[in-house]
Amino acid sequence: MPELITPSPHLHTSWLAAQREGGLDAQLDSGGLGFDDEVDTPEGFAAWVERLCRCSDRTLPLDHGRVHATYWWIAEGDTYLGAIDLRHYLNGFLLDAGGHIGYSVRPSARRRGLATWALGAVLHEARVLGMDRVLLTCDPDNEASARTIEANGGLLEDVRDTLIGPKRRYWIDL
Repeated sequence: MPELITPSPHLHTSWLAAQREGGLDAQLDSGGLGFDDEVDTPEGFAAWVERLCRCSDRTLPLDHGRVHATYWWIAEGDTYLGAIDLRHYLNGFLLDAGGHIGYSVRPSARRRGLATWALGAVLHEARVLGMDRVLLTCDPDNEASARTIEANGGLLEDVRDTLIGPKRRYWIDL
């Protein structure tokens, strides 16, 4: 049975396997991985996980361009299946292109409803944080992501060109 967990160094091997399946693009989009994060060694991976966990603490300063966010991993036992994050507020870039929530599921775990389930769980967390609506975006040709967002109440605002290409923009009222 899958669950949302706090990122943990104990999933290092499984996380690396997921990256070999799907490349780093998904984690750069929604997993909090930066271009300068070193995740191949256990020590580097643990440092990255620690940084992810600190991102939710609003009393701590963040690197330029980042916002406070809570990260979860979708896991089943010791198997990393994907990631989802909730950005606590939007900066200009996120309002234009990124949204409040990002998620990814490793290729071998897709088509099981994991993203839809995880998004529903994180919408509850957004309510707990006092949010009354959230923005989600996806590529115009990503029908699976559009279905995931729509299944959780997403209403399409528009499709627009952004700094990172065209995006579908959905709002979900909480």
